[in-house]
Order: sequence, then structure tokens, then C-alpha cells
Amino acid sequence: MNDKPPIVCLLGPTGTGKTAAAIAISKRLDSSVINFDSRQVYRDFPIITAQPDSSEQATCPHLLYGFLSTGEKMTAARFVELAMEVIEKVRAQGRLPILVGGTGLYLRSLLSGIAPIPEIPNDIRGKIVERVKAEGPQALHVELVRTDPVYATKIHPNDTQRNARAAEVFLATGKNMTWWHTESEHAPAPYDALKIGMKIVLNDLEPHLGKRIDQMLELGALAEARAAFENNSDPDAPGWTGIGCAELLAFMQNEMTVDEVRMKWIRNTRAYAKRQITWFQKESDIHWFAPGENESVADLVEHWLSEKSA
Repeated sequence: MNDKPPIVCLLGPTGTGKTAAAIAISKRLDSSVINFDSRQVYRDFPIITAQPDSSEQATCPHLLYGFLSTGEKMTAARFVELAMEVIEKVRAQGRLPILVGGTGLYLRSLLSGIAPIPEIPNDIRGKIVERVKAEGPQALHVELVRTDPVYATKIHPNDTQRNARAAEVFLATGKNMTWWHTESEHAPAPYDALKIGMKIVLNDLEPHLGKRIDQMLELGALAEARAAFENNSDPDAPGWTGIGCAELLAFMQNEMTVDEVRMKWIRNTRAYAKRQITWFQKESDIHWFAPGENESVADLVEHWLSEKSA
């Protein structure tokens, strides 16, 4: 018998109905939904990052959504710290924690432990920031292919934050990210996690992504971006680096038309979904369901909990 406290993890690419599955579970069991999506933490972008709407959030407590300012940075280490606090509060209330999201690194860091990467000296961090400004993240990615080919396959050449992070860690420690993620000490997972994935073929997901982005635009994504820009106009602020936010920022800076924004937003979302699918396919012990099979998901959770308590 596994005596670790239970948590449920609903994972999968963007736009596959994870929130609906969580709500189906919450209608049967006293539950709280906890976000593990790296973009849905930002307060200024509820529409653009597809945070659960007010009617969805009214069904049960939703935590770690929309609490971070645009200028603040979220990391896997910070997420783990926040998530552990929230999970324990939810458990103390006698509720089931349901983690919902698509940022695979955050979930893996929570369940398997996070590599204790040392603090990066400011001079090294500043040096990498200047390189990104001068050469772009693509140049760092070329180097990453040489120094850490395994990690290089997991991130896009245009991903400024992760390419810069990999470069500064290698420069500061002499060890690459793959070493830190696999060879260094990791804390054991404190929970018994039931991992449930929403599985879909990318070609089937793509038309839905376009409709979803059109709906976001109709709901006021551009007005949301303009309001966020009034609060923080720094284009390098972490909140502006997300998909949708970056494209709308380019429009406000007269670098794109609305049509160009829409097409690039769809293209970048598709690329992100592809990376999410690839990541989760490599994870173990996932129970896969098609989007919309919410009652079957709830059935599995109830059965799993009853077996744990038997």
C-alpha cells in the first residue's frame, strides 16, 4: 500500500480540455485545481493565456492562476515551492489536489525533485543577457547543440529564456543542464501522483487552436494586451515572452498587422503544442484519454482513490 498522500495530475498540450476534465472530477470529489502552466500565472493576461474563466473557477477553488505581475519571473524552483505550500493547504482542508497544466518541466520538478543548480553570479548572468541582445537566442542554441545535444532537442532556438538559462548554467558551473537534471541529487517525490493525459494527434488539434485564438481575439485579447502594456511597457519583462503576448506586443509596436499577429500566434502555438506532445510522450505512467472523455477520467480517479484506501 502506498501511504503517500494522493494528488491527481491532468496534463497534455494546450487546448485539449484539461480544465473540463478537472471540473468533472470536482463534481464528484471535494477538490481544488492547482495550475502548473508557466504562462497562466500572469495576472495581466487571463484571456491570452487561456486561464479558466469565472464560471469555471466558480465550480471549485482554482489556485496559482493569475497572481504574478508581468515583470516577475516564474521558474521551476519557485513553482515547486509555491505548489508544495498550496498542496498542503488543500490537503489540510480535506480536499483532493488536482494539478492541471502543460508545463512538463514544472510537473517533473515537483514529482521527481528539482536539480539544485547553484545561484548564478550576476556578472555571468549579465554577460549572457548582453549576448542575447547582440546575437539572439539562436546563437546560444547553436552552442547548446555542441555542449548539451540532449537538452538542445527539447527547446526551440527562439526560446530566449531557456537558451540563456542553459548558457549561464554551463558557463557558471561547467556542467550542462542534462547533467544537472539527471546526475545531481534530487529530492524524492512526496506524493502519490495519478497522471492523466489528454492525448490528441497534432493535425487534429491544429484546427481547434486556430478557432481558440480567434475566440481570444473576440473576447478582447488586444485590449487586454494594451492594458497590460500600460502597467508594464518593458518588452523584456517575463510576462511579455509568452506566446500570444509577444505577438500582440509586436502589433502594439507597429511591427505586425493584426492578420500577421494571428498567423504567427497560431504557428507558434502549434509549435509549442508539438513540443508538449513530444515531452509528455516520454513521460511514464500516464493514463491517456481523448479530449472530452471527462466522465471516464473521473471514473478512473474514483477507482484509484478507492484502491488506495482499501
